[in-house]
Parts: sequence; structure tokens; C-alpha cells
Amino acid sequence: MRTSIAGTLAARSGSTSLLAAALFLYAPGAAADPLAAVDRNGSIVAVEGYGPNIVRITVAVDRALATTAPGPGITGKTDDADWKHAADASGDVFRSAALSVTVAAQPWPKAPTQMERYFAPALPPVSVTIAGADGRAITRMTGWEMAPQTVNGEHTFRVGASFTDTADTHYYGLGQNQEGVLDLRGRTIDCRHSYDAPAGEQVCVPFLVTNKGYAILWDNPAATIVSAGLHNATRFQSQVGERVSFFVITGATTDALYAGYRRLTGTTPLPPKAAFGLIQSKARYESQAELMSVAQGYRTRGYPLDAMVLDWFYWTRMGQIDIDRTYFPDPKGMNDQLHAMGLHSIISVWPRFERESRYFDMLAAKGWLLHDKDGKVVDGLPVRADRAGALLDSTNPEARTWFWQRIRDNILSQGFDYTWLDETEPDLVPDGAFYSIGSGDRYHNLFPLLHTSSVADGSAADRPNVRNMILCRAAYTGTQANGCLFWSSDVQATWEALRRQVPTGLGFTASGLAYWGSDTGGWQTPAGPPAPRPVLVDPAGATAMAPEYRDYPELFVRWFEYNALTPTLRIHGERPGTAIWEYGTAAEPILAQWLRLRYALIPYLYALGRETYDTGAPFMRALFMDFPADPHAATIGDEYMLGQALLVAPVTEQGATSRKVYLPAGSDWYDWWTNAKLPGGQWIDAAAPIDRIPVFVRAGSIVPIGVQVPSTATRQMLEKVRVYPGRDARFTLYDDDGTSNDYRARGGKSAVLHWDEAGQRLTASGALPTGQTLGGLVEIVTARK
Repeated sequence: MRTSIAGTLAARSGSTSLLAAALFLYAPGAAADPLAAVDRNGSIVAVEGYGPNIVRITVAVDRALATTAPGPGITGKTDDADWKHAADASGDVFRSAALSVTVAAQPWPKAPTQMERYFAPALPPVSVTIAGADGRAITRMTGWEMAPQTVNGEHTFRVGASFTDTADTHYYGLGQNQEGVLDLRGRTIDCRHSYDAPAGEQVCVPFLVTNKGYAILWDNPAATIVSAGLHNATRFQSQVGERVSFFVITGATTDALYAGYRRLTGTTPLPPKAAFGLIQSKARYESQAELMSVAQGYRTRGYPLDAMVLDWFYWTRMGQIDIDRTYFPDPKGMNDQLHAMGLHSIISVWPRFERESRYFDMLAAKGWLLHDKDGKVVDGLPVRADRAGALLDSTNPEARTWFWQRIRDNILSQGFDYTWLDETEPDLVPDGAFYSIGSGDRYHNLFPLLHTSSVADGSAADRPNVRNMILCRAAYTGTQANGCLFWSSDVQATWEALRRQVPTGLGFTASGLAYWGSDTGGWQTPAGPPAPRPVLVDPAGATAMAPEYRDYPELFVRWFEYNALTPTLRIHGERPGTAIWEYGTAAEPILAQWLRLRYALIPYLYALGRETYDTGAPFMRALFMDFPADPHAATIGDEYMLGQALLVAPVTEQGATSRKVYLPAGSDWYDWWTNAKLPGGQWIDAAAPIDRIPVFVRAGSIVPIGVQVPSTATRQMLEKVRVYPGRDARFTLYDDDGTSNDYRARGGKSAVLHWDEAGQRLTASGALPTGQTLGGLVEIVTARK
């Protein structure tokens, strides 16, 4: 009788840990129900439809593993009603209205030659071609691997697959990589969470999007090497596994690919409206008085603000999950004051527990902490002095429930609105250690998905009509469904770091996770090299940095201008002061101007957030997403679209007062600042004085502008609705209460605006969400030369 690989390996390792791990990884629910599992001389290939344009391919030498459900993060269900299976001389062919999948026939293997005995692969070969409805090949899996190795004491395999490439295919996504390049073609990405990655924190979301109408979602949470378009092939190789499993999503537009990702991994919730305003933070506010003085400083100066953040070390010990009443004597009263000012609060909660903290012994006894092979708790790591304490094992559902309950009872009961789950990589690297479900190497990338679900699930159960939001430092497949606002971690406070943020963010949102931002001004203590050019912002009066870093206020201004036009705007950093008046008298009015612009655009941004909830498509968009016919757009990573209307070109060079901007072909473009109209398909030198960055509006766009409000707690009326003529246009205005989950069932209020280019007329499908009449709000932009 044939035994399974998992069972064989469990026996070889002398334990059932590998079998249990395989069962969790490969069968979180019920067994899969493939259209068919075909045998290619001992290689079993299972094919499953998840809709007409989504197919899952699984390859193993064990039929049970080939036909088991996908791993963590995949919540979509099979849907093969539209699929048919037939066999002919070419092999087994599976067809839907959108795709055909051919598992090529393989001849009976002949006896190997002498050379093949040394060099030919041992696995029976498999070739799978995915083609469109027209029969044109989209991609092809050309081979697979399963090489035996021992990892963390487990006898397992390195598994991988290779796919065809064309010279004009470009690749995007795979999470967060801060090496400064958007297009992954010709690069090898180590897809694993790493706080210590040299260029800045690295996050793995194994979703690879192409400009050729398809994307590959790799189904394995172990550390994975991806070589995209290198030597005429694209290769995935995971460190631990017993099968190859992946999805191919196809579509005529990139938005169709993101709709497929949404179908497989879950909906991106609409965040509370406060998430679209200014989130003010610092590492760290040392007292209740300091935090409140900053909040009051925004109000007395008349600057809008939506959330105050209480970062780490407000507790008595790491892992106490408490609030030190010496420095924060009345947290409930503090939050009551913030709420009365129209503000929300966010508080940082870590998954680490010092040995001396009150919960450590209980957690250790229950086995709810990361541990070694002998069951001993892993307490810190032998690198980086800040790694004291043990990691909560968030792969254990009981530990997750307990963690949420402590947050709820000890922290949120004091009036805090939202949580910041820091260290979600996790910072204590799990390699060589064990979770309750198995080896940390096998599940290297899984922690952020399960850890953030502790708060997402707990809030849904205990605060069902409170719209949840979590600040999250890392992600994995499906983490967007937990209501995360992601950010690029503890980046340097330098011009180089700012330059890297633009392609970093675009690569992250290209991975199917819409809400990304960066710490405005960088997190690390400001200590950049001397300015190479004359400083554009006089540092007089600045208290945010040491006097010798004279160009830091200029850097902060440029970073703020950029972040004001990203999905989230958050100020944070390890410096004496972070509020916008602490960068000097020259910087403050510029920052105030951009802060007000951000709030004026909230009706536009909030409508984009609703669209992401409905479709799964990100609204901070690399140019390849919207201009697939323009070859220049395929590789540009330092400018982007914010929604369908705004093209943003951040300034990331010290002393620069202009920059080159590419205006994509297929449209005319209006300069946001001057209304000058320019044809697309050209590079221009765009003016960029210190108080502005280049922003252009695509001809045929509708941009709603809101009146100024102190925060999103004040109902925001429309000041105007700008129309940029050039073609017919549509825009869906949307609004709701901004805090509850009613939007999921009742949908808030919306109105479709339609611009008729021929008639030069803007109409609405019904009443505006604000209750205003459209007529007096319309501003048709006149192009200037």
C-alpha cells in the first residue's frame, strides 16, 4: 500500500510534526474538488477552476497532496461551473469561456542515457499551458522541482516551478521591496519578511503581476526565491514544501487581475474616514500631557487632524499590555478629550512578552510562545539589542483570542479607537524555531496574516458595528482583508530613503494591497549627509533635528508633499518633535497648504476607497496599470496615478526646483497648478518650486473638492466639482457615516456624475451624498497655454 509523502517524512523524522504541518498547510478546510487530477507518469497534476478567468494548478507525486485545498490566505471557493474537460492527443484540455488549460501528454519515459543518469531530473516532467479563449498562449509552466532536503530538523523538499517569458513582459508586485526599482524583470527577489533587509524592511506577498494580461499567485508561505524574466524564464522556488501549488489569473485589464486576487483572498474593507485624514504620531509621546499638547496645537493653529497615535513604551513592561499611569494618569479622560475635539486615537500593541512580564509564565505554560525543538521558549535573538522578549504564537487560535481579549479589556476599554500591531513580520525571526502548527521555516511568511486577524476577528465579534482599522508593518496573501493600513517600516530619514519610497509603494499596491504609506520624514533619527545644493527651506526655528542637518526641513516638506497624495498620510519618526510647526517658520506654511489640499481631496479619496472595496483594485497605481499600450509606462516607478484622474510626480532630489515627468500617451493632461494643457506621450521638464510637486490631471476627469473641515468627524460639504474636459467622463461620488460597518449592507449614499463632452454638461444620477445641488458646484476648467 502506497503511503503519502507527509506520512513517510513524519516517520523519517520520528515525529508527527511534519504531517500535522502538511495537513494545516494543505488542508485548512476540506479537500479540494479538482476538475480532474491527471497522472503524468507519476506526477499528479490537479486543475481547479475558481471562475472563468482563474485556474489553480497543483503538482505533486502524492495524489492526496495534489488534490488538497490551498494554503493559508486563500479564502475563495472553487467555481468550475463554466469549465469542461476533454482529452485528446495533445493531452488533457480544460476550457472555460475565458481560458484553456492543457496538461501536455507525456510519452512513457525511455531508459535514460548515460549522461541523463547524472543530469536528468528525477521527477516525471510536466508541462501546463494556459491560453486565452482565442487559443493564444498566455503562459506555460515548463517544469517543476521537488528536491529533498532537511530544514529545521524536518525531512522535506525545496519545491518550485518555471514559467515561460517573453522579452517584452514586465513584472510587478511580490510585496514590499525597497531596492528602488518597480519593474522586477531580470531581478531575483528573496520573497521573505525581513526587518533587516539592507534597503529597508522587506515583505513577501507572493503575487506576481505582469503587463501581459496575467498574474501568478504562488501558494506557499515558506521563504521563496522568485526570478522574474531572468534567462528567458520566471521561476518560483520555496524553501519548504511537498507540492507545487499556484493560481493563474487572467484579464483584459489589470483591474481584472485585482478582481481575481480579491475573489481568491478577500475584500479590502473601507477604512474609517479618519484614515484618509492626517494621522499624527511620534516615537514616542512620553506623557499624556505631551500627546494632548500636540493635539491641541493642531486645533489652536487651525490645522486639520484626525488621529493621534500613542506609540510604544507607554506600558510598564513589554508584554504587560497595560498603560503606565505615572505618565498616562487618565487614559480614558485623555481619549474623551480627543473625541470631544473630533479626533480618534490609535495605540501600538506588540506581540512580545518579557520574561518578567505578568503573562509570560502563563503563555509559556500553555505553549503559546515561539519555541525551539525541545519546547523551550525562544527569548530574544542573538542579534540587535532590542530583541528582548518572546513572541506570541499567533498561529494558535486560542492565543489569538486571548491576545484580542487582553487588548479589548486592558487597552480599548480606556477609550482607544484603533490598534497598531507593530512587529508583524515578526521581528523575532521564526527560522529554526517552531509555532504550534509547525516549523517557523515552513511558515516563515505567515505570521502577519494570522496575527492581524486576532484584532480583525475580535473586533468583528465584539464591536460588530465599529469599522476596524489596524496599522500593520507586514503582510502576506489576504492580509488586506483584515483592515490593515500598511507602511514601509522604520526607514532612514534621508533623500535616498525618500527616493526609494515611490517605487516601493507602487510595488506594494501592485501586489493587491491598496493602503500603503510611509513615515513622513523617515523614522530613524535625522542624520543625513551634508546638502549638495543650496537649501530650499530655511531651517530657522526647526526643532525636529540637530542643527547640522540643515536640509532636513526641505526633506520633510518634499516627503509631506508626496505622502499628502498617497492612500494614507501619517507623520511619524524618532525625533524631538514631529508636528508640522516643528520644522521651522519657512516650512510650516508650505506644510499647512499641503495639509489643506489633502483634506480638500478627501471626497475624491474616499470615493476611491469605496471603489477599492467594490473591485479590489488599488487606487495608488503604477502607470502600467492604466496605460498598457504605452511602452514607456511599463518601467516608470517614480510617478503614479492617484485614482483615474491625478498623475503625481514626487520630488525626491535635494535642491531640485524641476523634474522630468512623463505624460502617458492616449490622453491630454492639465497642469493642476496652472491649468496648462499638454499632449500625452512626451517627457517634459515640470516646474517644482519648493511649495509644490508636479501634479497633472488627465483630460476627461471629474475631481470633487471638499470644503475645509477640522477633521472627518465634521460633515464635509463639497466646495466644487471640477471637470477637466477632453472626453466623456464618469465619477461615482460616495459618502457614509465614516465609522460604522453599515456601508457593507446599505452602501451609504452615492451619485454617478457624468460629463458629456459633446454637450459640455455635467449631470448626476440622483441627489448628491451631501444633499447639495450639483448646479452651483460645477467648475469647468479652461485650458491655458
